[in-house]
Amino acid sequence: MIKWLQIKKQEKEGQNTDRIIFHCDCNSFFASCEEKLAPELKNVPMAVAGDPENRHGIILAKNQLAKRYGIQTAETIWQARKKCPELVCVPPHHSLYKDISDRVNAIYLCYTDLTEPASIDESYLDVTNSIHLFGKSAEALANEIRRRVREEAGITISVGVSFCKSIAKFGSDYKKPDATTMLTRDRYKEIMYPLPVSDFLMVGKKTVLKLSAMGIKTIGQLAACPKDVLERSLGKAGVLLYDNVTGNDTERVHSFYEEREVKSVGHSMTFRRDLKGEEELREGVSLMSDMVAARLRSLSKKGCVVQLTVKDPDFISIQRQKTLPFSTNLQKEITDAAFLLLRENWSYSHPVRLLGVSVSGLCGENEDFRQLDLFAPPVITDERQENIENTMDAIRKKFGKSSIRFGHFKNDDTGMK
Repeated sequence: MIKWLQIKKQEKEGQNTDRIIFHCDCNSFFASCEEKLAPELKNVPMAVAGDPENRHGIILAKNQLAKRYGIQTAETIWQARKKCPELVCVPPHHSLYKDISDRVNAIYLCYTDLTEPASIDESYLDVTNSIHLFGKSAEALANEIRRRVREEAGITISVGVSFCKSIAKFGSDYKKPDATTMLTRDRYKEIMYPLPVSDFLMVGKKTVLKLSAMGIKTIGQLAACPKDVLERSLGKAGVLLYDNVTGNDTERVHSFYEEREVKSVGHSMTFRRDLKGEEELREGVSLMSDMVAARLRSLSKKGCVVQLTVKDPDFISIQRQKTLPFSTNLQKEITDAAFLLLRENWSYSHPVRLLGVSVSGLCGENEDFRQLDLFAPPVITDERQENIENTMDAIRKKFGKSSIRFGHFKNDDTGMK
């Protein structure tokens, strides 16, 4: 109550009541962790890369020396080695990354419980109501956090400090590595607005092309464009983009201890060899759907939007989705929907490198009520299918995930085990 009255008093007196948001981003996180594990890697161009034998041969992260050669995340190893023949590639050590990420977030939690991890290597901090405990300015506090991460976790971070999440994130990207960027309300425009619109988060290649066709080249021009014009051109994404770029992002920073709502469940796989033909493609879709369905049931969730992702050997991909008239967490129903999308949008003769299936539009298991079809043919009912898949869950829980599987998963050479 006292804090609320203080805020109201400040508003009445016209004082600045902006939030103080930090976006803390670990620099070249995977590569930095590998350099901590093997310090000699700091002296050579190095990249963390997937396993070429299992066809995950892409760059996941790179160190500063590798960046100088123009090596990009997500390009293939052979492309990277054309730029830098002496590039050293190391496999990822995910347990190490998780351990260091936990240590870094433990440091953040010393300053506020409003610490929201956005990914394994970045977190938002809201220190609005805790900064007075440390007797420091926002910039000094950010510098202290950077120092502690460097000394206690052995890696570096960059921190963007602003009054909202989106501009704080822009700040952490603005200066790297190991830097603090202040983007207060009275100076963020002079730094951001002259820059190319592609420098702002949420603006991908396709959006850049659309904005360019509208004569929008810089972030400032984007901010000056009327919101309704952006909405007509880009839909809801245009409204969100406008609010973020003009500093009207009011999204809160969640507590580290707050249970997060799961919005979608998905699974994808890069196969050891390309899939081809109806039978192999159905096996792939079925396996992805099985993983998703089991995860949904473990969360006591169902979903009504099924999305399919397909990527070919040339890394050209499509995404298609279908909204069902009911919600489900059954492998059979998810498979049927996903395979229908595949059949309508992909040629069976065209090889497939990766398949992904996800389900969104989630609700609780007991929140969905489907209308029964009186004219449905006498096949396995929903109740019987639920019993079958629940029994499979129980067997897998007791004896392991590979203890029972659908009979058509026979192509072990593809990696579908």
